[in-house]
Amino acid sequence: MQLIPKESLKALPTLYATEKQIDPICHIKLFTPDSNWTWYIIEISQSDNDTCYGYVQGLESELGYFSLKELESIRGQFNLAIELDITFKPIPLSQVKKLSNG
Repeated sequence: MQLIPKESLKALPTLYATEKQIDPICHIKLFTPDSNWTWYIIEISQSDNDTCYGYVQGLESELGYFSLKELESIRGQFNLAIELDITFKPIPLSQVKKLSNG
């Protein structure tokens, strides 16, 4: 199973490309349809197309690194896989944080 189409992966900034930006863009949203976890991808390692940096909302909300391969193996409480939000449009991290607080 591949969560994100290859052309979308190629369009993402590489790791550390946005580290000096105050308000980086969240390009892709992944979520568990049967739980409250959401991953917003800001950057990806172009060398492995697996290691991502982004904003994670779950028990806590934080910026950090995560693996797409690991996400592909996760199932929620009703055994549903993580999904790509195809309606999500890239927005600044500050707006994502406002959405989660609103």
